[in-house]
Amino acid sequence: MTEPQPLVVHITGARPNFPKAAPVIAALAEHPVRQLLVHTGQHYDERMSEVFFRQLGLPEPDVNLGVGSGSHGAQTAAIMVGLEELFTAERPDLVVVYGDVNSTVAAALVAAKMLIPLAHVEAGLRSFDMTMPEEVNRLVTDRLSDLLLVTSPDAIAHLGNEGVHPDRIHLVGNPMIDTLLRHVEGLDTVGVADQVGLDRTEPYVVATLHRPGNVDDPADVAELVRAVHAVADQVRVVIPLHPRGRGRLEAAGFMDHENLLVVDPLGYVEFLGLVKGSVAVVTDSGGVQEETTVMGVPCLTLRPNTERPVTITHGTNRLVTRDSLPGAVTEVLAAGRAEPGSTPVPPLWDGHAGPRIAAVLARSLGL
Repeated sequence: MTEPQPLVVHITGARPNFPKAAPVIAALAEHPVRQLLVHTGQHYDERMSEVFFRQLGLPEPDVNLGVGSGSHGAQTAAIMVGLEELFTAERPDLVVVYGDVNSTVAAALVAAKMLIPLAHVEAGLRSFDMTMPEEVNRLVTDRLSDLLLVTSPDAIAHLGNEGVHPDRIHLVGNPMIDTLLRHVEGLDTVGVADQVGLDRTEPYVVATLHRPGNVDDPADVAELVRAVHAVADQVRVVIPLHPRGRGRLEAAGFMDHENLLVVDPLGYVEFLGLVKGSVAVVTDSGGVQEETTVMGVPCLTLRPNTERPVTITHGTNRLVTRDSLPGAVTEVLAAGRAEPGSTPVPPLWDGHAGPRIAAVLARSLGL
């Protein structure tokens, strides 16, 4: 009688999780394990989640909890209830979580309370800004994780400072970059420009803005509108607008600039194609800082801090304020895009993080 294969359960729930999970799931399929893919439904819009499964070659989720939107507490609680029922019915040998969203911390809490080993992909990132819900999620998840799989050397230092034993920390690189490198050569910059209604001959800046620090407080929103309009005075700005904060931006007159093109959220390859063809990106997203670093696209991060400082020291990213943003765009437009391959890229962001992560997970399972 053959031994049953160990069960690994992957938890995804929001758009940033999917390109991180895809290479791990594919690489782990080469090992003698059973895998279960859970989509919590934290992002419930088709363009924000299901399209990613198709484009990234992810299998259809085995379980979709369908929790939808809600406050942080309500959403996290609903995910915990669903995962506790699942882990009771299908006892995992290992739970793998990704990034810093509510699904991540909810799964970490359930696994810890049920004494199920936990692996955190993208561990150790720190903004040191406790007003960010994601920072709370990172700290709690890392404290509860048995395996901490880190994307950059600074994350190792953060975890060491927090007392994590070195044996639990593994520098594996960035699995999201595996996914990016698999698609980057085939990105259709012309096709996506046509799709969103851009003139192919004109330069443009891509903006992605959704963080609470930019879109929740009316005073912040008013400053953001002024800053982005000052950018649009200089260059065409196209913004795939996240549902979060859209109403407040519209009410503040965000769309009232003829050089600002607002489009619905795009699929993974369409968005990357838009970024690849741009002269610069203005963002408050974490993942976009990483993607632009590898593609060599100038990135202006509209935040006072970043949990990804390696994109500044080894990439194209710089932090800006709302006041300094228009001037920073002027500088980028004057400098132009760097030659492909001429900007630094962090160590191990080489397209092979998935296999390295799978090897660590397999060893932890005694395989």
